[in-house]
Amino acid sequence: MTKIKPKRYIVWSTNKEIDLSDPWQRKWYIGEVLSHGRAEDIAELDWDEVKKLLPELNLPRKVRRLWEDYFEYTKG
Repeated sequence: MTKIKPKRYIVWSTNKEIDLSDPWQRKWYIGEVLSHGRAEDIAELDWDEVKKLLPELNLPRKVRRLWEDYFEYTKG
């Protein structure tokens, strides 16, 4: 994949680039986008990947529930 410099409102803990080809960094970044991103940031995510990774993501309870409900609603 690629390296990105995340938007400050999504990731404020570092100024370093994130290597999205690294599975751990990619999973962490997706969690940050789901938790702190704006609609346009979330829309850029790969929905199949988000759905697959959702059980593994470290998300606040309310954020996790929102995405679980979303995928349950859009299923079928």
